[in-house]
Amino acid sequence: MSDASQGLRLYNTLTRTKEDFVPIDPDNVRMYVCGPTVYDFAHIGNARPVIVFDVLFRLLRHVYGQAHVTYVRNITDVDDKINARALRDFGGEIASGTFSLNEAIRRVTEKTADQFHRDVAVLGCLEPTVEPRATEFVEPRADGKVDMITLIQSLIERGHAYVAAGEVLFDTASMPDYGQLSKRNLDEQLAGARIAVDAHKKNPGDFVLWKLSSPEEPGWNSPWGRGRPGWHIECSAMSAAYLGKVFDIHGGGLDLIFPHHENEIAQSRCAHGTDVMANIWMHNGFLQVEGQKMSKSVGNFYSINELLETETFGGRKWPGEVLRLAMLMTHYREPIDFSVRKLEEAENTLRKWKRAADLAPAAAGLLPVQVIDALSDDLATYAAFQVLTQLAGEAADGNDAAAALKASLLFLGFDVASATVDEDHVAKAIAKRLAFIAAKNWAVADRIRDELLAQGIQLKDGKEPVTGERITTWEVKR
Repeated sequence: MSDASQGLRLYNTLTRTKEDFVPIDPDNVRMYVCGPTVYDFAHIGNARPVIVFDVLFRLLRHVYGQAHVTYVRNITDVDDKINARALRDFGGEIASGTFSLNEAIRRVTEKTADQFHRDVAVLGCLEPTVEPRATEFVEPRADGKVDMITLIQSLIERGHAYVAAGEVLFDTASMPDYGQLSKRNLDEQLAGARIAVDAHKKNPGDFVLWKLSSPEEPGWNSPWGRGRPGWHIECSAMSAAYLGKVFDIHGGGLDLIFPHHENEIAQSRCAHGTDVMANIWMHNGFLQVEGQKMSKSVGNFYSINELLETETFGGRKWPGEVLRLAMLMTHYREPIDFSVRKLEEAENTLRKWKRAADLAPAAAGLLPVQVIDALSDDLATYAAFQVLTQLAGEAADGNDAAAALKASLLFLGFDVASATVDEDHVAKAIAKRLAFIAAKNWAVADRIRDELLAQGIQLKDGKEPVTGERITTWEVKR
């Protein structure tokens, strides 16, 4: 175990304080992060927790050793939106009996899960240690791992759940300290006040553990009839299956604090009789796009794949490592404004770092302790990047600074192949500049020239010898 483990501090949403991280077992550090619901391609907001907790995974492996960290990130493939997508995409095949709704759902989720894996790999993310699918943990398993039906039965037997109107519901009143994570007071959730209460619920905040399925909906046989699990019980089962009743870190987006994570805690603690589910709860902040909430109706909703493969954002495609750096330039707990300007800033910064890292010997050097120290302070990526910028300024052919910069980029998930120039991007920028020159818009033309120079591209204007037409050539400047 690295000495840096003595300084690892993480912000705990449960206590609203930054705490020293003390693992339950240093030889088996355990982290669970809520993964995607694979009814559609993952959007850019989904990318933020994947990237953030990938950095934490890398840090934990550095501190405790690669073999001593277990990272579980689930795939949710049971969801009403998935059902609707399957009916939309394969309604004809289902109606003709070519295959069942369950088979259609599998086809939808396999396609979107595969795309998710390709996208996050391009973003530089490591694969988690385990990636369970919710559908594999509904019924009792041959290997004896925790499953949803058995977990629900335990909650009923312990007096924390009840059956009503064909559903199994969690009884929030049975848990005196329900609401600790979100700081919501259960007594304030009065029937008829702000929450619409179903007639069969004992309390307004009671939530579904199991619901019946119609013949047209996917379902599993259970003691309460053919049905399917509620959303929250899935993560309680999968985390316990691989990490135990109590584990070290649970992560996800800020939007999951209530109701998802609050209800996970309630289910897990009451089913297992524990004081906590996870010792540290970490949540990344919200993401906006160009200053606005991301929404399909506003027209600023982008999938990861769109940003990588199409020219829909800023009129160009964006490399995965640029998206990664743009996400990490803001502290993970702060809101982020995802913009073209931020991506351009990330691209320019990354280009400077990689040009400096090109000066390193073939093998990377030692990872600077300053980088680890920065990340050990609640993933202070901005402070770590200041170290990288300093190293880039000190880099020279074959020196230690260049080698340390190369090691840092590798550790943070960035490719350290020689910095390459996007020639298509340069050609388009030159064409725009020439058009502005022709229109005598010198200010914009100069701005494009300066932006390219900041990216290491120096322009040289001249004339074609025969026609006299203005031409522009370019070269890379270190």
